[in-house]
Amino acid sequence: MSVTVILIPGYLNSGPDHWQTLWQLVFPQHVRVRQLDWNHPRRQAWIEGLHAALHCCQGPVVFAAHSLGCTTVAAWCRQAEPDVLRRVRGALLVAPPELERPDCLPALHDFQGIPAHPLPFPSRVIASSNDPYSSLAASEQLAKAWGSQFTLLGAYGHINGESNLGTWPEGQDWLRQLMVSPA
Repeated sequence: MSVTVILIPGYLNSGPDHWQTLWQLVFPQHVRVRQLDWNHPRRQAWIEGLHAALHCCQGPVVFAAHSLGCTTVAAWCRQAEPDVLRRVRGALLVAPPELERPDCLPALHDFQGIPAHPLPFPSRVIASSNDPYSSLAASEQLAKAWGSQFTLLGAYGHINGESNLGTWPEGQDWLRQLMVSPA
């Protein structure tokens, strides 16, 4: 059975030049999480959005999350049913935000208190050395707390559309590695 990729955008969704949007154009079979409100995110509503996307597909899945989408994955794991959790092969967690910093956007405050527990599936946190929304130390700390492999991409800002990654072949390679992880 093939593995379905679930794209989980962050705050404000992923724009036209974002690697998630470009992946969806190249791979239209990928499922993209839809949130009711991208501008005023609420943790529980976003968890429910992820849950709804999971129920739209059958079989094993792998997550490709960006920014607040990474936090959504961690929070969802705390509520997910065991049979649904077992379907997740892995998660690519790109540029998770540092939500506890003093300059955190007020719109994101509902997500503060990031679950800092090991994820129940293989994962890789990808960070940038100059992410305006997270320090490198905070990204490394989250990766450790989540039991994730940590990868420093380099100086790519928030690893979004402004990073000019295009379809980001290296990210696709990391995603494929997670797709073949044992369930």
